[in-house]
Amino acid sequence: MLEEKLDALSQMMAEHMAMPFPPGFRGLDIEDQDMVMLDANAYGFAGGVLKGPLSEQHRAGLTRLTSVFEEVLPAIDDEYATKYYAHVRDMAILAAEIESLRQK
Repeated sequence: MLEEKLDALSQMMAEHMAMPFPPGFRGLDIEDQDMVMLDANAYGFAGGVLKGPLSEQHRAGLTRLTSVFEEVLPAIDDEYATKYYAHVRDMAILAAEIESLRQK
């Protein structure tokens, strides 16, 4: 089960890298979140999860990050950007699920 989720996360990260960053979102803040940093942080946490268990501090950061998406996504008023950031959110949520499985 864990290996399957790790494979799925790896696939999601590859898909993410193939998606162009939403036009007009560089330097844009939504709900006090820098959209470039939100993207980069999610990808960074996901990459860390693929390498092995996260530290307690990083797990807490990943948990906070996943909740940020619930504020940001409804405020995005662009169809492609909504799709892009929903994918980033799903990647972060899967990374958090993997970390949760590791804690058991």
